[in-house]
Amino acid sequence: MGRRPVFLAILAAALVLVPAAPAASASSSRFDLDSADIPALQARMAAGRLSAVGLTGLYLDRIHQVDGKVNAVLAVNPAALGQARESDARRRAHRLRGPLDGIPVLVKDNVGTRDQWTTAGSRALRSYPAKDATLITRLRNAGAVILGKANLSEWANFRAAKPTSGWSGVGGQTSNPYVLDHNPCGSSAGSAAGVAASLAQVAIGSETDGSIVCPAGMTATVGHKPSLGLVSRTGVVPISAEQDTAGPIARNVVDVALTLSALQGRDPADPATAQYPRTQPADYAKLLRPGVLRGARIGLWRLPVLGPQTDAVMTSARNSLVKAGATVVEVTPPYQDRLGELEFPALLTEFHRDIDAYLATRPRGPRNLAELIAYNRADPLEQTCFAGQELFEQALAAPPPTDPGYLAGRAELSDLARRSLDETLAKYHLDAIASPTNPPAWKTDCATGDDDVIPSSTPAAVAGYPDVTVPAGFAGPLPVGISFMGARWSDGRMLALAADFERVAPTRVPPRYLPTLPQ
Repeated sequence: MGRRPVFLAILAAALVLVPAAPAASASSSRFDLDSADIPALQARMAAGRLSAVGLTGLYLDRIHQVDGKVNAVLAVNPAALGQARESDARRRAHRLRGPLDGIPVLVKDNVGTRDQWTTAGSRALRSYPAKDATLITRLRNAGAVILGKANLSEWANFRAAKPTSGWSGVGGQTSNPYVLDHNPCGSSAGSAAGVAASLAQVAIGSETDGSIVCPAGMTATVGHKPSLGLVSRTGVVPISAEQDTAGPIARNVVDVALTLSALQGRDPADPATAQYPRTQPADYAKLLRPGVLRGARIGLWRLPVLGPQTDAVMTSARNSLVKAGATVVEVTPPYQDRLGELEFPALLTEFHRDIDAYLATRPRGPRNLAELIAYNRADPLEQTCFAGQELFEQALAAPPPTDPGYLAGRAELSDLARRSLDETLAKYHLDAIASPTNPPAWKTDCATGDDDVIPSSTPAAVAGYPDVTVPAGFAGPLPVGISFMGARWSDGRMLALAADFERVAPTRVPPRYLPTLPQ
């Protein structure tokens, strides 16, 4: 469906170039791509046992071999091998740009790339943006190889009242690599599933509420939803400027930390980044020291609504935290029901405002939300999984951003989200609040849509506070993640706690691509 024939043609052309890689790439297949982190890859390249071209070729080959099962990659970047060659030339000239130089990165297809379509999964946006998103410029400046674009839940799951996560009109349905007929969650479905399947070293996702951490949790990967304002949103297809952010997904915490270090920084075009503290760490990887959990105080928010299997994983995680020397206090952050009541109406108004502004920057396609609704009504392929666009229609009719009711609702929503975390952290003298990121993945079904009542992401998402998820265990063959949430700008501390948990409770195993759950 969508661009798959184009994707295969580009991939075939790219793979023709792989044999031209330096001889060092021949030995690169002797290591485990799934478990190798960026420092290990850089060490191999520094020793001459791997090249950026060889590494990029390995990932292109993995996409060719595996993505037919997972459907995570919308299109590979035909310039990827050229970027890898440039990285190898910089290495020979001793002009490397940092730890991401030569590292293949997959990018969610709502992030603008000047040399590839940026569609948000919608057939209405099958065109090039005017320029790179700011975060893509930062990745290029860091020497990263932009490997390609990842599938996503169309319009980041903000189109239909009952969508199916991981489905888009452009790319079709992304599968969970652990059990293929189960869902990868959304909206950064292709980013997380692609990393889990070792189709890229790192991926970029985006989140308004849960869209980085839920897919990462359901695919046993590490996902970081940064503090609002840490990473520029310029050039990213929006839902809400009050909540949107982009962030990294990888198979381990150190790769997420290294990627965040390259992504972060102020951007005059994104007012949220004006609040970015100059005291933020320049290199988050330096904070990832063993023993960080010793003496830490962690509030465990169990969320029994996610089911007994998830709760059993949280009990095991609690035991691991205690064994690592942390004090664990069971907590329930307040105001959760009210957050649920206020968030959706606010997002409707903000989406109409922000998508109209974004569409006006695109050289081609619908110019506003009304034209986008009309396009979807006329394109039968946009209705092949779920037909509805109820959220678009409600957003079109929502109060304007000057409406007093909207302004009061958003002010209360943001205040209660911050208080729900701040008051809990202060009351129990906590370093972080830990919660289950996700239940076991549900079976993908276009007729019924998602089964995604997952409230743990909402306080951090609405407050603009950091949320880092790391694999915590399994319910049968299906992964469950644990999230570490803290005060705004405490991203480094959350990454350090998550890394130490990863060290003391190494639960991740590679996917086996089971067709369905064992009977």
